Amino acid sequence: MNRKLQIFLHVVADIVSSSGAWLLFFLYRKHIVEAVKHGYDIPVNNDLKLYAGLIFIPVMWLFVYAGSGYYRNIFRRSRLREVERTLITGILGSLVIFFLLILDDSVGNYRDYYKSLFVYFSLHCGITLVMRLLVVSRTIYNIQNRKWGYKTLLIGNGVNASKLYQELCAAKKSEGFFLVGYISGNNTEQSLMADLTCLGSISEVSSIIRQYGVEDVIICLDDEEHEKVPGLVDQIQNEKVHLKIMPDSYGMVLGMVKMNNILGAMLVEVDFEVMPQWQKTAKRFFDIIISMIAILIGLPVYLIIGILIKIDSKGPIFFRQERIGFKGKPFYIFKFRSMRTDAELAGPQLSSETDPRRTRIGSVLRKSRLDELPQFINVLIGDMSVVGPRPERQFFIDQIVKKAPYYVRLHRIKPGITSWGQVKFGYAENVDEMVERMKYDILYLENMSLGLDIKIMIYTALIMIQGRGK
Repeated sequence: MNRKLQIFLHVVADIVSSSGAWLLFFLYRKHIVEAVKHGYDIPVNNDLKLYAGLIFIPVMWLFVYAGSGYYRNIFRRSRLREVERTLITGILGSLVIFFLLILDDSVGNYRDYYKSLFVYFSLHCGITLVMRLLVVSRTIYNIQNRKWGYKTLLIGNGVNASKLYQELCAAKKSEGFFLVGYISGNNTEQSLMADLTCLGSISEVSSIIRQYGVEDVIICLDDEEHEKVPGLVDQIQNEKVHLKIMPDSYGMVLGMVKMNNILGAMLVEVDFEVMPQWQKTAKRFFDIIISMIAILIGLPVYLIIGILIKIDSKGPIFFRQERIGFKGKPFYIFKFRSMRTDAELAGPQLSSETDPRRTRIGSVLRKSRLDELPQFINVLIGDMSVVGPRPERQFFIDQIVKKAPYYVRLHRIKPGITSWGQVKFGYAENVDEMVERMKYDILYLENMSLGLDIKIMIYTALIMIQGRGK
């Protein structure tokens, strides 16, 4: 499967569709709507709107589709989902084009405006759907006939795994699972799947995924092994894979199982996405805008703080330290230095309100959270977001995970300058307080939205103004 080629085909189909729809709509406007008012056909060959639309409109649609995440997971398509997504984006995009390019046209009455909007929407969605369904049908055909597929790892080697294996092999139409092997669920290599190779044990799942380029993981453990599932999910969540789980009868009875595949194997897909793609795009856009404004407007403040730090104590103005961020990847965080340069000669230590290692200006900076201002640079780079769980050092993460293994779930999103935990709890002075603060960040993870981000930013601003940060 050539992912770049498939994306290219979708992009070309969308460009042809949007250009063709605009051309047909323009002809309709000139030869029918405006001709009725003026009593004669309006020449179109010299109309700049025609050519501007042929350039601007396809570009606008591509931005809309890319921002909504349409070009992600390009091989995992269904025709019904294509219809749904095309209609939703078509309505929103048509309204934008209507107000930008159509509202000032010359028409006989206002009914022609609404009729024009309907005609354009129908043309655009109709042509786009036809083009997309052609591309998607080709993809589905190649997957169902086992020409294309995803490298898939089975976790489990008992009865459930064997049943699933037999079902996938016997299916007339493939679901795209190209099995590369299995991971032993009971720490033995004995299996009812003689044709599959045992690639290792559960503790090695992350390294096996990377080694074999796995794209899909299916957990199909037997009933007595289900206590291993939560830990497995936590291990897999930071890998670039699609995770599916074979549900048990207990979960089905309670109505906890959600299925989106009627004819295929009975599998539940675990969705690691915490926000819709359009909200993630908007969040990143606001991160960049807010960071640029904060850096440009805050330059005088940066200068004053830098001078005060140099007057107060010897050492650099800025402090750089390695933290663990998105998907567990390390990065360097920037802060104004609030402690003496020899603060951690004895090893990593957390600070407290009465910490003697703090400088005089450092205590003020931490209470007002002004020491965090340089992290807008991290946001611009893309290592952080304005709002997100505070990033920690690996030294402390290792201690937190012993008490709260689910801490690693926070690595599903970018760390932030401020967070729900930071607003509600403040700086942590020991590992137990880190675990307490983490509970607020887990709640944030499960309830992420742009509205919640705005609330957290407002409360953070109030804490900075009042100087009551812990």
